[in-house]
This record gives sequence, structure tokens and C-alpha cells, in this order.
Amino acid sequence: MNPYLDLVPFLIGLPLLGFLVNGIMGLSSAAWRKQKTLIALIAIVSVAVPFFISVLLFTGLSADAPADVYRLFTWIQAGTFTSDIAWRVDQLSIIMALVVTGVGSLIHIYSMGYMNDDEGYWKFFAYLNLFIFAMMNLVMANNLLLLFLGWEGVGVSSYLLIGFWYSDMAKSSAAKKAFVYNRIGDFAFLIGMFLVFHFVGSIDFDVIFASLHMIPDDAAFWIALLMFIGATGKSAQIPLFVWLPDAMAGPTPVSALIHAATMVTSGIYLITRMSALYVMAPTAMLIVAVIGALTAFIAATIALTQHDIKRVLAYSTVSQLGFMFLALGSGAFIAAMFHVVTHAFFKACLFLGSGSVIHAMHGVEHKLDHDGKHVHFDPQDMRFMGGLKKFMPHTYKTFLIATIAIAGIPPLAGFFSKDEILAMTVNAGVVAAQPVYYILWGLAVVTAFMTAFYMFRLTFTTFHGRFKLPEKFAEAKGSEKYLHESPFSMTAPLWVLAVLSIVGGFMGFPDFIVETFTGTPAHVNWLHGWLIGVASEFDLVLAKGIKWMILGLSVVVAGAASYMAYRMYAHDNAEASDARVTAMFGGLYAIWADKYRFDEFYEGYISNPIVRLSDKVLAVFDIKVIDGLVNLTAGTVRFAGSLFRYVQTGVTQSYAIALVLGTILVVTMLLFG
Repeated sequence: MNPYLDLVPFLIGLPLLGFLVNGIMGLSSAAWRKQKTLIALIAIVSVAVPFFISVLLFTGLSADAPADVYRLFTWIQAGTFTSDIAWRVDQLSIIMALVVTGVGSLIHIYSMGYMNDDEGYWKFFAYLNLFIFAMMNLVMANNLLLLFLGWEGVGVSSYLLIGFWYSDMAKSSAAKKAFVYNRIGDFAFLIGMFLVFHFVGSIDFDVIFASLHMIPDDAAFWIALLMFIGATGKSAQIPLFVWLPDAMAGPTPVSALIHAATMVTSGIYLITRMSALYVMAPTAMLIVAVIGALTAFIAATIALTQHDIKRVLAYSTVSQLGFMFLALGSGAFIAAMFHVVTHAFFKACLFLGSGSVIHAMHGVEHKLDHDGKHVHFDPQDMRFMGGLKKFMPHTYKTFLIATIAIAGIPPLAGFFSKDEILAMTVNAGVVAAQPVYYILWGLAVVTAFMTAFYMFRLTFTTFHGRFKLPEKFAEAKGSEKYLHESPFSMTAPLWVLAVLSIVGGFMGFPDFIVETFTGTPAHVNWLHGWLIGVASEFDLVLAKGIKWMILGLSVVVAGAASYMAYRMYAHDNAEASDARVTAMFGGLYAIWADKYRFDEFYEGYISNPIVRLSDKVLAVFDIKVIDGLVNLTAGTVRFAGSLFRYVQTGVTQSYAIALVLGTILVVTMLLFG
């Protein structure tokens, strides 16, 4: 038993307490809202303390120990069905808890500086704490119902955070879009959960895993598919991925929180938790792999065309999530979780770095306004940036480190996790005897090339060359003097995440590299050794030479793409290079820039027809039939009342006669049947 198991309620409850304190006090006291340092301190402590509790729980784990469960109370009891508020402490839940609370704490600290001038400061930190509370319930739940409660909780919290600046209708619409798309996936997840209960009779994980033999093969396929549809909503995969880029409407710390370590990884966590079920449904796994690879490729092509710094990162997130689902569909559940962890490090660093840049560009805009030069530009558009490394050295260095990591250049974190996914995809083709996995591997290699290219395009366009804003607006001449580095509260989390982006990959260092040079079996891949038994995974059967070929190809692909981006974008030639790329791909580029018209398709063929059906058929049916029946019932009662009211004369003798006649009638019926 884990010696720190009794600390689990604090792990879950402190973020909720932070939300309640800041929320209630902020609503009730205007004076409290001005205490920004106290507000931030309460919110940060509410997440930082759970991080240290997660570390303690981590030290109390061992690779071969069964899961510990902390039961707080019985939540639902209906007949033979019971559901507890109970949290599961095992390798998978704790590694997610470490990522959520660790990266979440850094984002909270960063938000102190980024949101300092916002009037809703107290509300923002309350919402952040609520989000962490919901996410912790999701990853620590011991049953599907509590997991679903956390699943819905992060959906509601993300709605509040994405639409934080709700007075802007575009931001409000983005929040509603995220909410609606997530509900579509959630409905499928709910049906899958009902099917699990139907066959197993329980929603507790231990009972489910011990009773998988009770689920027929065809039912296992449908359960796996329905849960995957739920995952496509939360983790932004085809066809439900279009909400995630629009979620950039929220403040940048929200983008980092949603896109890096928390909400979007929920689907990967769910499938990994249910991995034993997915192994029973190889067709469902193949569907997961195909959707993951297609999503990764499509999102990468869109990212190539974007000029908004946060939108590039948003589509990058969608693409990287596609890699994770490719790993899941290839039976590489541990590799998927490995990429979840490394992605949390470098993507949080990239989003917070982009926030630092946007913060500086907003500062330039405000200074120009103060000087009477009303220059209005998009502070997120890379075409107004350039040369920022001279003015923002800490932001530039950390951003560059994270870019190298996501590009897959060794020895940074992204290289090891991405290379393992590529290797396991080939391995799935061998183990499952499915040649389609080789095609998916080829698609993933092309996507890896594009990833390195568009990320270095982003970095060079933003930080290299000269500052382009004065060239776009004559009134902005000399505005570079207003550029400045972000405060320490923002740069310190960047450096922590940058260091993790450098060293994080070594937790999954490939054994075969050490074995090649030492000639003896090695066990340096700590993550695989530690997570063994938590997630069912296909054995890696590839020969050592093939592993080296895949690793070498990963290096070549990342290096070639990075060098190409350097030649095209590092020397004040970004716009000309974009023009060449546009001309090179022609109509394809237009399709990519138009985001494959997914939104237009959904609006034209799903949303608008439903609205028209509602207006012309359902509304008429509601008014004529439903309301007609209601009105008919009410009219009948009213008519009967209008008749019987004449009986109510107020004369006592009349009531006495009616009573006598009624008594005679009843006695007659009793006597004569």
C-alpha cells in the first residue's frame, strides 16, 4: 500500500478549495478583487501543493505493485448498482497527475504577469483552479462515472476559460463551438460506458479489467469505437478537431493549459486506461491509427499556411495529438503516454513563449496609442514581428529550445518520443500483419518533416531578421524601442519548461542504443520499465538494424526540414519564401490555407440543414401538434369546469340533495352489482 495514500483527498480537494475561495470572495468583495498578489498566491498554492503530493505518491509506487484505491464515500446507490467517489493511485494516474499539477503550477505562475492588468484577475484564477480540479478527477478516478464527471468538468471549465473575454462575440462563439463539439463526443463516450456496464455489471476499473472476457468481440469493437469518438472530441481528432484552433480566443495561459498537458490529452489517457479492451478490438485500433495519422498530416499542412503565432501552435497541437493516436492504434500505449509527457513540456513552453511575444507586441501597440499614433495591428501576426531575439533573449532562447524539441532533433525530448512512435508503427505492421501500418508510417514521416519545417518557420519569422512593424506602418517608425522582455514571473516558467524539454526524453531512452555499444542487455528505458503492466502493449519485434534505420531517418528528416526552414526564413526573406511556397503548391496551398473547408462543410451540410429542419418541420410540429395537444387538454378541462360551475350554487339544500343521491347510487351499486 502506498504510504502517502491518505493525502489523496488533498490532491483533489485543494484546487477545488482555491476555486471556492477566490470565486466566493471575488463575487462578494470589491476589496478582495484588488488583492491580486493574494489571489494569485492562493491559486498557485492550490496547485503547487498537489504537485508535491503527487511527487510523494510517486515515490511510494513500485512497478509491480497493484493499484491503491482511496474511497471517500458512496456516491450513488440504486438497487445493486453502487458508485463511489474513489481515486486510483497507480503508475498511469500518478504520471498524469505529475504532468497536470506540475505544468499547471508553472502556468499559474506565468499568469501572474500575463493577466496582471485584467479586471477579471480573480475570476481567471478561480477558473484555472476549477479546471485543475476537474482534470485531477478525470485522471485519478477509479471508475468510469467519476472519470466522466471530470471529463465533463474540464469541458465546462474550458468553456469558461476560452470565453473569458465574453464581451467579444468572436471569443464567445469560440467557447460555444468548443462546448458543442465536445458534447458530440461526450454522447458517444456515454453510450460506450453504458455498454460496458451492460456486459460487465460494473463501472469500476478493477472489475472491468477482470471481466473483459464477458464482453463479446463485436461489442468490444463498438465500445472501443464509441470511446474513441469521445476521445476525438476532447483530443481534437477528425472529425471533431475544428474547435481547438478557435480555442485560441482565450488568454494565452489558457491555450497552454488546454493544449499542452491537460484537456486535450484526456482522450489519450482514456484509451490508455482502457488499453486491455482495445487489444481485444484490433479493427478499432486500426481505425484509431488511421484517424490519428490523417489528423496529424492534415493539421500539419494547415499549420504551414498560418501567420497567427498561436494558430500555428494550435494546429501543431492537433498534429501532435494525431501522432499520439497513431501510437495508440499501433499498440504503443506507453509510447503515446511518453509523447504526452514530452509534448506537455515543449508545447507549454511554446505557448507561454508566444504569450510573452504577444504581451510585448501589445505593449508596443499601447505605447503607440499613448504617443497619439493610433496604429492598430494584430499582435499575434508573425508578419509584424521579426528581430525579437535582440529584445527578448530569454523568450527567444526558451522558444528555440522547445522548437528543437518538437522538431525531433536529438537529444531533446521530442526526438525520443516521436522516434518511438515511428518505430512502433512499423512494428505494428509486423505484429498485426497489416501492411496499412507501413503507409501510416510513411505519412507520419512526411508529417514529421512538415512539423520541423513550420516550427522553425515560426521561430525564424518571429525572432530573426528585422522588426517589420515599422515597415508596415509609417507611424510605427522607431517602435522597436518599446519592445521589452517579459517579467521574471513569466520567463522563469519558460526556463523550467525549456530544461524539461531538454532532459525529459531520457526517461524513455531506447535500450537498443546502449545494447549496441555495450553488447549487453540494458534497461535504461525507465518509462517502459515503470509503466509495464499498466498498459497492454505489443512487443517490439523489430531487428536492431531496422531500429537504427528508423532512428537515423528521424534525424535526417528533422535536420533537412530545419535547414530548409533556416535557408528560407532566417534572413528577412519570410514573405518571399511564403510566396514561393504558395506558388509551388498552387491549389493545394489554397486548400490548406482554407483549412480544407471543414467548418464550411459542417455549416453547409450539417448545421444549416438542421436549423432549416427545425424551423420548417420541428417548429411547426411543436406548435401545431405538441402545443395543440396541450391546448386541447387545457381547453377540455376549462370547458368541463365551465359546465360544472353551475352545480356550485352555494345553497346548502342543493348540496344535501346531491349527497343523498350520491349515497343512494353507491348503495345501489353495492347491493345490485
